[in-house]
Amino acid sequence: MKLDSMYQEVILDHYKHPHGRGLRDGDAEVHHVNPTCGDEITLRVKYEGSQIADVSYEGQGCSISQASASVLNELLVGKQLAEAQKIQETFLELMQSKGRIEPDDAMEEVLEDAVAFAGVSKYPARVKCALLSWMAWKDATAQALGEADAERKTA
Repeated sequence: MKLDSMYQEVILDHYKHPHGRGLRDGDAEVHHVNPTCGDEITLRVKYEGSQIADVSYEGQGCSISQASASVLNELLVGKQLAEAQKIQETFLELMQSKGRIEPDDAMEEVLEDAVAFAGVSKYPARVKCALLSWMAWKDATAQALGEADAERKTA
């Protein structure tokens, strides 16, 4: 099977069978919109200490944006914050590569199903779709951890 078609199957599978869809309780909630195409996501994140206990979302948009949110949930829930940030940074690097990065074994080990978005990096308009949930997670995490820091300082 050709790699591109396998990647397309991974994206379609996450789109049709999303992980983490449906808003649940969280420590922070953000809403992001991609104004160029109209994709939207509302994302909640819940932490237990520095471990990601849950990432839930509701959204609408193309298969890329919705599948990316599903992959994010699958990759980050249960991870420590530092590991999740490494995954997010690796995904961002891949998405900003304009197709110049060919995922190797090390990148595949970090990104797992997210490596399927490698082909998307060749299309700048689609990169924003793939990154929508990841930027929302980053903002929700900053909000959640900022509030946790504020609570510790007042305690």
